[in-house]
Amino acid sequence: MSAVIPTLDIRRYDSDRNGFVAELGAAYREWGFAGIRNHGISQADIDGAYAVFKAFFALPTEVKMQYHLAGGGGARGYTPFGVETAKGSQYPDLKEFWHIGREIPRESSYAQVMAPNVWPAEVPEFHARGYGLYQALDGLGSRVLRALALHIGLPEHYFDDKTHFGNSILRPIHYPPITTADVPNVRSGAHEDINLITLLVGASAQGLEVLSRKGEWVPFTADADTIVVNIGDMLQRLTNHVYPSTTHRVVNPPGAAGREPRYSVPFFLHPNPDFIIDALPSCISADNPNRYPQPISAHDYLQERLREIKLI
Repeated sequence: MSAVIPTLDIRRYDSDRNGFVAELGAAYREWGFAGIRNHGISQADIDGAYAVFKAFFALPTEVKMQYHLAGGGGARGYTPFGVETAKGSQYPDLKEFWHIGREIPRESSYAQVMAPNVWPAEVPEFHARGYGLYQALDGLGSRVLRALALHIGLPEHYFDDKTHFGNSILRPIHYPPITTADVPNVRSGAHEDINLITLLVGASAQGLEVLSRKGEWVPFTADADTIVVNIGDMLQRLTNHVYPSTTHRVVNPPGAAGREPRYSVPFFLHPNPDFIIDALPSCISADNPNRYPQPISAHDYLQERLREIKLI
């Protein structure tokens, strides 16, 4: 495979299932990343969501800070600049963001670890647009997981009842213009994602780079109609590193491009909080012994990782 991250047409899951599953699985085993096009989420819905997110980030800081929930680990609402820091990084990322979570009945057994959403009153369509995109990406993520399950050798619907109450997060992000050449921070430091898979809407802007198996940083600037879907650490752990969670970053673009703001919207698809992450037997062999003999719940693993990146 050349140093180009593949982009696949997800409609082939219905018309050429075996071929699509084989190519998707190969991309994930090599890169941990793939582009997905013809995903069925309209550009109008994506643009509408971006418009309300940009409207929120344009509000005065004192207004945005009303939605910063101290002690919540950034699980819902607003997280300001200078908080999240990539594991091992000396400097915080150059970004502010908002978190939208799953809306569940408050009598649910998951309610104690999945807080209710908050919505900015100053942007009237934020709720409808934001949660509409959440639901669309949740559905697309389930389709990708079904294809991946088949490549792993699991039943097609293996993940369905393990993610239907997943503690998944939609994260609109604003990276501000970079106005000085000597800033030591990058927009998002080199990291791996925590969750099962991440779906990124808006990778058409410059800056996303993926670390190849050869140790080279490969830019991934997707076409506007493409959603980037990558493996997270929970799936890497579940598959005993057969499907790697690849290091990636968002670098500061040179010249005039760096003086423009950047927006992106990743959807972090998580399993249900009580799902036990235990390496699949089919992914354990003499050549690849179990790296994680101690299982852990998805919620406990999430808490460990949030502490590492200084959100809690």
